[in-house]
This record gives sequence, C-alpha cells and structure tokens, in this order.
Amino acid sequence: MGLSTRHFDALIIGAGGAGLNAALQLANADLRVAVVSKVFPTRSHTVAAQGGVNAALANVMPDSWHWHMFDTIKGSDYLGDQDAIEFMCREAIPTVYELEHAGVPFSRLDNGKIYQRAFGGQSQNFGGEQAARTCAAADRTGHAILHTLYQQNIRARTHFFDEFFALDLVRDAEGVICGALVLEIETGEPLLIESKATLLATGGWGQVFRTTSNAHINTGDGAAMALRAGIPLMDMEFFQFHPTGIAGKGMLISEGTRGEGGYLINRDGERFMERYAPSAKDLASRDVVARAIVTEVKAGRGCGEHGDHVLLKLDHLDEMLIAKRLPGIRESSRIFAGVDPAIEPIPVFPTAHYAMGGIPTDRFGRVAVPAGHGEEIVAGLYAAGECACASVHGANRLGGNSLLDILVFGRLAGRDIIDFVRDNPYQRTTDAASLEQAISRLTRWDQTGAGIAVAALRAEFRKCMEDHAGVFRTEAVMTEGYQKLCELRERLAEVRLTDHSRVFNTARIEALELANMMDVGISIAVSALHRRESRGAHSRPDYPARDDQAWLKHSLYYQDGDRMDYKPVRTKPLTVESFPPKERVY
Repeated sequence: MGLSTRHFDALIIGAGGAGLNAALQLANADLRVAVVSKVFPTRSHTVAAQGGVNAALANVMPDSWHWHMFDTIKGSDYLGDQDAIEFMCREAIPTVYELEHAGVPFSRLDNGKIYQRAFGGQSQNFGGEQAARTCAAADRTGHAILHTLYQQNIRARTHFFDEFFALDLVRDAEGVICGALVLEIETGEPLLIESKATLLATGGWGQVFRTTSNAHINTGDGAAMALRAGIPLMDMEFFQFHPTGIAGKGMLISEGTRGEGGYLINRDGERFMERYAPSAKDLASRDVVARAIVTEVKAGRGCGEHGDHVLLKLDHLDEMLIAKRLPGIRESSRIFAGVDPAIEPIPVFPTAHYAMGGIPTDRFGRVAVPAGHGEEIVAGLYAAGECACASVHGANRLGGNSLLDILVFGRLAGRDIIDFVRDNPYQRTTDAASLEQAISRLTRWDQTGAGIAVAALRAEFRKCMEDHAGVFRTEAVMTEGYQKLCELRERLAEVRLTDHSRVFNTARIEALELANMMDVGISIAVSALHRRESRGAHSRPDYPARDDQAWLKHSLYYQDGDRMDYKPVRTKPLTVESFPPKERVY
C-alpha cells in the first residue's frame, strides 16, 4: 500500500498537560514537533482536573518544598522514589510560576498572589498542622492550564495531528524506536510518522473500570503500546479510587470541596472520618477516605433508599464562597446528582480515578527498563504524565500532585529531548517487519462474519475489573478475576465489526481501544494478585499489614507470559536525609 510518511524531530502522542508542556519546550527550541491526539487537544482529560496543582509557594501560610516532599512520600506509603519526589517538589515552584507567566488565570488572594487551598494529606512541619499548598483556578484548574498550554503551542507553531489514533510504535532494523503508525480517524487512512525521539503522554486508563471519573478516551493506549514493545509496566496494582464521585455516576466531586470546609456524613448524620483519621478527618489521604466510605456502607450506615453511598455536606458554607471557589462542582451536582450543594448534601461514593503505576521512567522522562543489576535507558523513547511512572506517587497519590507530575515531567522530558535530538541528528528508517506488525493491528478488524460485539465484551470486561480489582481485594476474589480476564482475552479474537467503512469509523476505534484496555487491565490484575500486603491504594483484607521487609519494592509486569519481576525503591533523596518508612497516621 502507498503509505504516507511524515518526518519530525520529535513525536508526542497525547495532547494533555504532559504532552503540551513537552511540545512547548521543543517548539520554543525551534525543533519540528508533531503532537498526535485522538481528540481535539483541549478535550484531553487534563481539562477535567478540578482542585489545583501543589507547589510550596507559601502564599497563604508558611511552607517548604521539604514539607511537600515529606507529605508526598508519606502519601505514597513509602513506595515512591525519594530522589524523584524531591526533584518534583523542588521543580514545582518554578513550574507554577512558568505557567503563571504563560497566562494561566489562577485565582488570586487580596494581595494579588496565587490563591492556595487546603488539600488532603498536606501538612506543615513534616506532619503537623494542615497546609494550604494547592494553587487553584477556582475548581477548573486543569481547564485553565490546558487551554493556556494549547494557545502557547499554537503561538509556537507546534504541528498538531488532531483526531489521529496511535496504532503502535515502530522500530528500525536495529530495534530502536523511530516513531509510530497512526490512523486518521476522519478518513481511516494510516500515516507513518518517523521521528528522532518519541514521547508517550497518553494519560491514564480509568475506563478499564465500570464506574470511573475518567473520560471515554482514557483507555491506556500508550501503556499498551509500551507492553507490545516488550517494555514492562510498573506498580500497576496501585490504582486510586477517588473517595468522592457522584454516587452511581462516577463524575468527580473535587477534594477542593473538603479543602473549602465540606465534610462527609453517614445515614446517622455522623462525621465518620473522625473515627478513621482523628487528626486530618475529611482531609486524610485519598486511599484512607475511600476505604472509610466503603466500610461505612458495608456496615449498613450508607445513605439513600439502597444505603449505597454517603453524603458530602457543603450547605453550611456561605453560598458566595461556593459560587466563587466551587462553581463547576455546583453545576455538576445540579446536572448529574440533581442537588444544589448550597442547599442539600451531595451523594458520593468512590470512583476509579487515577493510575499511580505506568511506563517506568527516570526523572527526565526517559523510559528505563531493568538490565543486569541496574537499568537501561530505551534510546529515544520517553513517557510523561499519568501513563508514565517516575514513581513520585508510589502506592497512593496526593490530591494536587497529578497536575504537578504531568507539568514537571512533561517540561523536563521536553528539555531532555532537545539534547537527545541534537546528539542524534539523523532520522532512522522504519524496518518493514515492524511496520507490517503495526499495520496488522488495523487489518485484523477487517475480518468479517458472525462474532462477538465490541460493546458486549467491553461491558463484561469492565464489570469483571470492578468486581475483582476494586477498593478491597483478596486472593480468592482476584484469582477468580484473573481466570475470567484470561477467558475474555481469548474471546477478543472472536470479536467482529459490522461496520467496515473507512470514513470516521468509530466502531473500529472502540475495538482498538478495547484491545488496549484488556492488555492494561490484565496487568493490574496480575500485579495485584502477586502483591501480598496492604499498601496505599492496594488494600488486601487477607494481608492487612504493610510489609516493608518483603514488599518495599516496585512491581514490573511483562506481557510475555503475564510475568512479574521487581526492582528496589530508591530511598535515597538527592540532597536531604531519607524519610524511613513508618506507620501512616492522619
């Protein structure tokens, strides 16, 4: 086939905060950069981030990057790499100021400085009083940041491939990644984009669960592409369930609601978080609050006709404060829950929200895989944002650190790619066998005849993930889940499309996404089954204690044979003393 080919210095797959911040660094350095996005860039999932971005600016009360570092390590249940966490917390401050100068319309204090709100798991003085560290633009911070970055990229003449779906990475004859095969959704035509460096910034995979706060696009495409390239996925068992999704719907109710003074109650009107986190209460770490809500419901103290949720009270707050600080939350509550939070409480229950694990990288976004007794950098391949794992979140992410992660590491990956391209100025040529393998992912869906519908298998798969890899996990539940997932994986070969048209065939895109989701979902299930301890978001009632002797290590899942491997957590920071593991108390 006469395959069209384009050449760029750098290819970025994904146009959220990480991809756009990386692209901006590259475009400003006069490199030719292509950004591939399966939706229009400002519809990337970063747009949905509500609460804010953490940085120790000390605008509201005393603060320090060192305190931020401690909170992040504690929040990670000591599984985060302390050198990467120190690096992120230090870089947070210049990153936020760079965004401010780029035009992000942060909310302001009376003195003109950036407004900062309280958020869960944040403290002063290494676990002392509540901190106010989260820089916010009302409750639409992600929206403000994403639009600003997109506009800056337009100014810098970044080349966008809007509504193109990335099929697979491609390699040269020596096995080096040299770009990707992508599909133009409008025409159904494949396009080969060859590049000197490739950055995966495809976001998370919340859609593997039936109830999720994630957009429909969050199907783990980049992580699945990495798996097929032989790269392991790290710490996949750690998936965060945000404590406050709209009950039965999954749409997010920001932690900022509790940061502004909201609190949770059960059917008896009791502020139950005082029993689970006596000091931090409703602003405890997300894994703690999510488990508390599920425990209350299972104990028969849930609210509503079916007792299947709890309530988030904001009606004691001033209506003007809600209008100023939480306008989007009020709107979402009215639309999706049918309640005005200024008058009555919001029904909430945990919702699948954020992937702590992902493609293993160093702190410059370079993909790093185990080799011998150390690690080896995969030349020219980078990952940043939620699809990547520099391990700054460990077993549990703190609110406000997700926007920080994608912005810091997107920025740093972009800067490292500039150096890489200057050191490697010549384009490699795609190997024919590698290209053929990528094209086969597309042509497989040309098969005709009777078979299973994509929607049916997808629904069965997502329910299985929710039932067997949710907030609480046991050996028996997960073993049964893994067996079911293996059966579903085999049945994927029986799926057939009824629409074989080329132009804007969304059915084919959904089929390609389902294959990616199943690869990623199985990596979560296998990794969770093997970790026999409770740590952060991974809660095992059959192994209730955290076990630092046996399990202070990162898991690595390889698709070949559903194989597991492990590597040590980096407990040595860059410039300060290490924080040794201790019991997490909020």
